[in-house]
Amino acid sequence: MTTPIASSNSQISYLNSRPALPVLAQAAVAFAVLVTKWSGRQRTRQHLRHLSAEQLKDIGLTREEAHYEGTLPFWRP
Repeated sequence: MTTPIASSNSQISYLNSRPALPVLAQAAVAFAVLVTKWSGRQRTRQHLRHLSAEQLKDIGLTREEAHYEGTLPFWRP
């Protein structure tokens, strides 16, 4: 039986030995990652706008701070 570390090392060495993705595939993956970030950011900000006063207090934000953060465009970090 292999240990998780040994298994992880063998998986990493396997991935390192694989040829690099073609440039178009790399661009597609980068685009998918960017869209996923944007989607998560938009969803999180939308939920933030709908939190109650008690929930905002729990996370240490004022209504004004939550409103500001919640109205930022999805592409702004």
